[in-house]
Amino acid sequence: MIICILGLADLQAQQTRPSERSTLYFIMGTSGSNIRELNEMLAQKGISNLRGGYNTMGLGYQYRLSDFILGFELLQNNGSNSYFRDYTLDHRTSRFYMNIGYSLTEEGKFHLVHYMSLGAGYLNFQMLRDQRSVSDMGAFLDQPEQGFLIRKHDIQKGTHHFGGFLTEIGFQFGYDLPLPGLEENLSLLGKFGYSFSPFEGAWNMNGITFDNLQSGAFFRLGAGVSLSDQKLFFPDAGIGVHFFYGKTFKNPKRLNAALTENGMQPFKDTPGNLGMKILGENRGRLYGVDVFNISNSGRANENYQQSLNSLRVYGNYGIQLYKRRNLELGILAGMGIGSLRYSLEKTGKPNFPLLFEEPDHDGYLRKRGLMSKGEMVMSYAMPVFKNLFRIVYAAHAGYEVPLSRYRLGEITMANYMSGPYVQFGLGLRP
Repeated sequence: MIICILGLADLQAQQTRPSERSTLYFIMGTSGSNIRELNEMLAQKGISNLRGGYNTMGLGYQYRLSDFILGFELLQNNGSNSYFRDYTLDHRTSRFYMNIGYSLTEEGKFHLVHYMSLGAGYLNFQMLRDQRSVSDMGAFLDQPEQGFLIRKHDIQKGTHHFGGFLTEIGFQFGYDLPLPGLEENLSLLGKFGYSFSPFEGAWNMNGITFDNLQSGAFFRLGAGVSLSDQKLFFPDAGIGVHFFYGKTFKNPKRLNAALTENGMQPFKDTPGNLGMKILGENRGRLYGVDVFNISNSGRANENYQQSLNSLRVYGNYGIQLYKRRNLELGILAGMGIGSLRYSLEKTGKPNFPLLFEEPDHDGYLRKRGLMSKGEMVMSYAMPVFKNLFRIVYAAHAGYEVPLSRYRLGEITMANYMSGPYVQFGLGLRP
């Protein structure tokens, strides 16, 4: 962040009127990776290698000030499934990056950027029998062993568990197309480069190093909405990025009752939520995307740890109701998707290769569905560096309504997925 601030200060000193551009985008692609140490262990047993590589999808924000680039990305990477006996082996990783770069082209329709990413992540490797759709929650709690789950920097216990140092070096190219009747542009973009974990042994789990799962060449394509000050006459138009923390005022009462009946500890705390919101504003219109993670975890009994995790992704649209100087008030409506995952993980699982030969330790249940919400946002935008950009302090309050039942076994969790929430955020807006 010090490098970013010094860079912005330098731009301010060099130019009295730098050009600005802010972009919200979605991206998809593929990357290479392998599971070298695990594959070496399998080769010694005469078993064929597991398939590597990821399919990537993500959400990003980019702010361009003259030739200086600052951005943030949240990526979900899902690996290819492999099979052994009646088990499915799967691996996936989530990553959050801050991108710093320099544009190799002048401001215009075509863009070419060289950038470096610094961030953190989460890694999940599992070997499970496909029995996650159960009809009897009591039977699952009595015998949850479907295989094994091993996780590093486990965001199933909360997004604040993101960790490990990950980097990425690459190039970004793009082209802007006008949107009829709007000042926004449709931004088409692509990225290619190499991602890696710079510290050896940083992703060791149960005696096997999974560093190679975090490394590999990638290629991604995406599209989004871009706002350039070259087309704007409205002084407060722009797209900003916000990071927030808050509370969801719901306990999983029905699940807690089932846990208590089966001799397990209930979840005690109201869950917190931590996430990222990208919000655009132009002539009183508000639009954007937010993604956040709601999680609760703790000990189930003397043998198991448990976690209850829900990921929400919303697309939002609304209007600005009031603005006076730097104070703003608006309302948003959102539609999106949600997931709910309950995990039971045995403490003290053995290391490889015994874990591969005796895999039945853990289990989880998962459901997905549609979500909706209404939200009110109040913010204060403080200009800095002589109005180069604004630091935004915001408070969000809303109510979520699930459009699916979210059943775990015979237990309907829609009541847990609905309810009020409050969030407090800090952001950056041109």
